[in-house]
Amino acid sequence: MATVHIRKMTKADRVEVSELIHLSTNHWYQTHGHGPVFSGGPARTAVFFDVYEALDPGCGIVAVHPNGQLAGSCFYHPRETHVSLGIMNSHPSYTGCGVAHALLEWIIRFAERQGKPVRLVSSAMNLDSFSLYTRAGFAPRAAYQDMFLPVPKGGLKSRPAGVKRVRPARLGDVPAIGKMEMELSGIRREKDYRYFIKNRAGFWHASVIEGDGGRLDGFCASSAHPGCNMIGPGIARGPQDAAALLWAELDRHRGRTPVFLVPVECSPLVQTAYAWGARNCELHYSQVRGACQPFRGVNLPTFLPETA
Repeated sequence: MATVHIRKMTKADRVEVSELIHLSTNHWYQTHGHGPVFSGGPARTAVFFDVYEALDPGCGIVAVHPNGQLAGSCFYHPRETHVSLGIMNSHPSYTGCGVAHALLEWIIRFAERQGKPVRLVSSAMNLDSFSLYTRAGFAPRAAYQDMFLPVPKGGLKSRPAGVKRVRPARLGDVPAIGKMEMELSGIRREKDYRYFIKNRAGFWHASVIEGDGGRLDGFCASSAHPGCNMIGPGIARGPQDAAALLWAELDRHRGRTPVFLVPVECSPLVQTAYAWGARNCELHYSQVRGACQPFRGVNLPTFLPETA
């Protein structure tokens, strides 16, 4: 077993990391009887490098094989309450070299120095990664149905009544969003909210749903990037609020087929998504190493930036 060297990711790694994400992810799914997750080549998976670099410059690491090739990569996202572990990849040519383990250990040590738990979203289908995380002390906290929905070019029908309370998020909403998510999920990440709302990258959108007295009852973002066309992250006080936010963000993706994650225990929202025409494509777990407040309300995690 060769020993890999872990170092910080640099801007010069952008192309090679994008190629690694594209190759590694598609290889795993295709060798396990599924189609490729990423089409269009590595240019599309560069979105992961670009988003994490915009949010947290320099918060990525790579595993370098003794021959000089990148054998693995991972992003990490320090937040007010925790450290989020972003997409992790290891090159299929270096299976058995301890790549993923070395990357994970580096991030765990980083989080321990900060005194924060580590959170991530992991595939329930990939038992190798599931074992990697649980052996390192992570525990599954919630399960999610990955669902996809081809949104008609004419828009979604069956408009939920609560949609009339949904409006575009504003920068002035950020403190209230942070307070709400802290109450419901025990985490805070105000830099993320500002990033979505400012939308300097040009493919983000964010909405809030208002309740009585101007109180916010939910927040949801979405990405229209072809490398990650996804609804989320989001949080809502209840299934009706979550359905209204989800419908509003889905309807912005007319003619596309976004993916979104719904808590398996939130049957009303699951059934609503089925009624709209959504179908399942995978299962994921949110996992936490360290302290974790039980979820209240409805949590809608995503893969970019990774949330749990």
